[in-house]
Amino acid sequence: MAKRKTPPPPALPSAALYLRVSTGRQAESDLSIPDQGRQLRAYCEAKGWPIAEEFIEPGNTATDDKRPAFQRMIDAGLTKPPPFHVILVHSFSRFFRDQFLFEFYARKLAKNGVRIVSITQEVGDDPMGVMVRQMMNLFDEYQSRENAKHTLRAMKENARQGFWNGSHPPLGYRVVAAEQRGDRVKKRLEVDPIGAETVRKIFRLALNGVDGSGPMGVKAIATYLNDNHIYTRGGGRWGVGTVHHTLTRTSYIGEHRFNTRHYRSQEQKEASEAVIMPVPALIDQESFDAVQRAMSRRNPRAMPPRFVTSPILLGGICFCGLCGKAMTLRTGKGGAYRYYTCCTKARQGTAGCEGMAVRMDMLDATVIDHLENRLLNPERLATMMDNILDRRSEWIERRHRHVADLRKRATEANQRLQRLFQSIEHGIADPTDRTLKQRIAELTSIRDAAEGDAERAAAAIDKITPALTPDLLRRFAEATREMFRSADGAYRRDLIRAVAQKVELVSPMEVRICGSRVELLRTIASNNGVESAALAVPGFVRDWRPLLEMRENYSYDILL
Repeated sequence: MAKRKTPPPPALPSAALYLRVSTGRQAESDLSIPDQGRQLRAYCEAKGWPIAEEFIEPGNTATDDKRPAFQRMIDAGLTKPPPFHVILVHSFSRFFRDQFLFEFYARKLAKNGVRIVSITQEVGDDPMGVMVRQMMNLFDEYQSRENAKHTLRAMKENARQGFWNGSHPPLGYRVVAAEQRGDRVKKRLEVDPIGAETVRKIFRLALNGVDGSGPMGVKAIATYLNDNHIYTRGGGRWGVGTVHHTLTRTSYIGEHRFNTRHYRSQEQKEASEAVIMPVPALIDQESFDAVQRAMSRRNPRAMPPRFVTSPILLGGICFCGLCGKAMTLRTGKGGAYRYYTCCTKARQGTAGCEGMAVRMDMLDATVIDHLENRLLNPERLATMMDNILDRRSEWIERRHRHVADLRKRATEANQRLQRLFQSIEHGIADPTDRTLKQRIAELTSIRDAAEGDAERAAAAIDKITPALTPDLLRRFAEATREMFRSADGAYRRDLIRAVAQKVELVSPMEVRICGSRVELLRTIASNNGVESAALAVPGFVRDWRPLLEMRENYSYDILL
């Protein structure tokens, strides 16, 4: 009688070890990952499972699947046949902290004969075990979101107190240690003289151009910076987006905004969620506001198309004093009479606005007469500009100190270079040392950049705000009056919008003309006052009242 053969014992499943920590700081401490590895290997030894491979994930969150080692492990687990049959983790939270994604990958792996096992949360493969595991995953996801909420709250408070939370600082700043709190070093932003000069130059180009040639757009600024070998902090070339971001960043007026975007999607958050972190200002508020207005005007969506070629002299800047909406053209008697009329009343009747109407020829003539004989009077212009020009000497003194700081930095870098060269000559330092070469290149770059920025800053001191002499004001007034009388209606419209940005009908017999002293100063200074500069129209925004928020504005009430 033949003996029955004993079937061979089933082969033990091989395991892949997955080790993960959430932050780079945990990875650098080198404690959690070795401890996970020790416990996982001991578990495999007790079970008799051979270890096929180890996948180590240092400093990556488990809330998404954008993890290199994790993706390599999943790719290996989905091959046929798989090189391992068990993915071993310390806890399920090491694999995923998102319940949906955990189940998505767990089911894909299960179809290929690979299961996920936790050494601290052992559950079965029966329906009860699957339900328990899903509940654990839900708690892990909840805990992850709670931790993120509390961490963000702490970071927002840290920003409110003026401390830096991390990442690369904006151009023009550098991170420095501020104070020690226990084992943690709190950091702040301070001005980086080299980068700060680049930022100030970009704003000067946006306001005045090269040597007072007139305001430049973001594309022209990017081209100028690249042509003049003024590079970004990383040594790259400037683009339109980078220049636009620099010109619109509120950090440069001392208000760095933290928590403006979602970490994962980079979508914009509500303005109420942002925190203002105080930082040293590089640009004054008036210059920043002037740049924002200039950029808004260049926006092709900034003005209603009907006003671009409109025959209406005050189109786009004439508003109703009752409701604040625009005044539009209305005609009577078959076009024989033309009126400025409140658009709200025209659309909705008296229920929307009581409205006002005034003859177009009378209002146009009154505004032009006022601008010619009152606003464009040289003595009155000088009086209006006094409070701005009084700050000229203070600005020049501050800029001279900035130039001195740049030159001091260049001198210090050059002295360090000389000491390195002497060390090489005396045989103290090895000229073939890679670190030494990098240090020499770094110091050379700092010295050359500081010298170049100092020269440009010194040359720009007398150009950024030209002195307004009586002769310059007189020539500007004469040239502007002549342009007002020009037969070219389109040019007259642009000129009026440059020197008076808002005309508000207060009553049927009274009108208020508003404008910005900063804009008027820039218009006067451009091209030595002979030609007006940056002739453009106000931004196309409903309920437009930006001049009411300006620090430096003027307003006149005149009778019709």
